Amino acid sequence: MAGQKVIEVKVPSVGESVQEILISQWLVKDGDIVNEDEPVAELETDKATVEVPSPATGKIKILKPEGEVVNPGDVIATIEAVEGEVPSKPTEPEPKKEQTVAERKVTEPKEDKPEEQPKEEPVEATAEKGWEEPKATPVAMRLMKEYGVDPNEVSGTGSGGKITKQDVIEYIKRRLKEGMAVGVSATTQQEFQSVSKGDRTVTRKRLTPLRKALIKRLMSARHNTAMLTTFNEVDMSAIMEIRKKYKETFKEKHGVKLGIMSFFTRACAIALMEFPQVNAQIDGAEVVYFNYADIGIAVATPRGLVVPVVRNAESKTLPELEREIDMLARKGREAKLKPEDLEGGTFTITNGGVFGSLMSTPLLNYPQTAILGMHAIKQRPVAVNGKVEIRPMMYLALSYDHRLIDGADAVSFLVRVIELLQNPVMLIDGTDPIEKKLLLL
Repeated sequence: MAGQKVIEVKVPSVGESVQEILISQWLVKDGDIVNEDEPVAELETDKATVEVPSPATGKIKILKPEGEVVNPGDVIATIEAVEGEVPSKPTEPEPKKEQTVAERKVTEPKEDKPEEQPKEEPVEATAEKGWEEPKATPVAMRLMKEYGVDPNEVSGTGSGGKITKQDVIEYIKRRLKEGMAVGVSATTQQEFQSVSKGDRTVTRKRLTPLRKALIKRLMSARHNTAMLTTFNEVDMSAIMEIRKKYKETFKEKHGVKLGIMSFFTRACAIALMEFPQVNAQIDGAEVVYFNYADIGIAVATPRGLVVPVVRNAESKTLPELEREIDMLARKGREAKLKPEDLEGGTFTITNGGVFGSLMSTPLLNYPQTAILGMHAIKQRPVAVNGKVEIRPMMYLALSYDHRLIDGADAVSFLVRVIELLQNPVMLIDGTDPIEKKLLLL
């Protein structure tokens, strides 16, 4: 080893408007050997979660604990970098195995207990070699290694069955509640507050910056707007038939499933261009009209509600919208969203139907002046051409700021969205058959 120098790990700049940064998670332990550009910590702001990479390869010394509020430029750790070759993590287990084999003849009678420890190796090997398809987030993998959790026993709720941090936490809580052994300390057991079935415990947890921002935004919508909601329903028969007929071909062509969010986003984008009042905001004594539709898609994540924004939705095709919505939703669930993914937005769509909601009143995403609430699709009897038929129906709710949007505009906007959804060929902006447009655009 040629020499050593200490390099500081600083909090990066995460945007001028960010007022509070929380160290939500250390991804490594104090004294670990880390590689350059390896994520070592997660920072949570009121907008997103940001990973902090190591600036060098070497031994890390953590200076700021989890849960502490820091500012851009603060030093949260140092790296004792080595100028020369540094043993990497994957090579560490091999010498141990060679020594064990070499010493077996001498330590044969005492091999029983040490032989039990390599039970952790399947987890480490999985992390180092990687699955053919990722099955756990980096944070979830670290937690499973730290607490001796077998990933095969944890059910993943993330995209594609991926194990998330929350999945591991819920697994440990369940094990502790059932009185089963988990490789965690007494302090950690207290943190999960599930030591026994009969305990009456109270847990106090600091509000995260993301939750604080959500509270502030929702309260602003309540106190600073004259919010009103109009309801209607949409027959989803045409969209469901298109998805059933073309979903396999669509996925082969575009690499993503054909969902319903792209139809709703496209319909809203077209309607927003026709009803500029719904795509506007109040700024002091002025009204700001946008000639583009930046539509926020509300996504529920383990950390709370986030609303990533699809930019220029009015100029994008259904396949383009489907890919971007899928990408933003995955980034949200995996805490990979960047501040720029969440900034701005002229209109928002929220889908409570994925959780079973039949009808609700969505709150405005202030300072926006309108939000569309989608709900569960239910088979219901409806009158069609004088006959009663069973159709897949969805209730829609449009909440709007009555200070700027009149009832006539709000109702007309929602009716236009429904018209587009019930006649999906109108979303294509062309005269060619819908299958050609869906597969080629």
